[in-house]
Amino acid sequence: MDKKRVIFVTDGDMVAMRAVEIATANIGGSCISASAGNPTILTGDEIVELIKRAEHDPVVVMVDDRGYKGKGKGETAMEIIMNHDCIETLGVLAVSSRGKDCIKHKVTCSVTREGKVIEGTVDKNGNESRKDIICGDTLSILREHDDLVIVGIGDPGKMIFNDEIEKGAPITTIALKEVLKRSAARH
Repeated sequence: MDKKRVIFVTDGDMVAMRAVEIATANIGGSCISASAGNPTILTGDEIVELIKRAEHDPVVVMVDDRGYKGKGKGETAMEIIMNHDCIETLGVLAVSSRGKDCIKHKVTCSVTREGKVIEGTVDKNGNESRKDIICGDTLSILREHDDLVIVGIGDPGKMIFNDEIEKGAPITTIALKEVLKRSAARH
C-alpha cells in the first residue's frame, strides 16, 4: 500500500481552518477539515482513517493544543498519525504563538506576512523575529523528528490581513509549497 503524504498545521481555529482549506486546494491536496478544532477534537486513529480516504495528495491535517501545557490533544493526535505505517510525514507548518508555556523549536525556514521565505522565525503576525526558534504549543514531539521540514508561519488566515481567505490565503499557500519543495529535496 502506498503511504499517504501528510503535512501538519499546528493551528485549528475556524479562521485557520478556512485558510488551510483554501491553501490546500491551491496546491491540489486534500484537507482534513474535521481535524480542526481548538483543541483538536478527533483522535489520531480517527484522523488516520480520514487520511486513508483522502482523494488528493498531499493531505493536510490541522492539530491544536489550545495552549495546553504538556502533551495536549493536538500533539497526541499528531504523534499517533506520524507513527502510523501508512503515513509519510512531509513536514509541519509551525504556527507561532504568544504562550508563556510554549515549546521552542528550531525551524527549517519561515514565511513572513509579506510572503518572503527567510531562514529565521516569525511572530504570530508573520513579522520576522530574528530568532532561530519558534514558540508554539503543539511542537514538543517534533524534537523526536529532526528530519522533518518545519516551516514557521504566523496565524493562518490573519497576519494583519495579509493571509485573508478573501485573498486566497497566499501566505499559508506559500508555506505549504515550501514544505513540498524542501521535503522533495531531502528524498
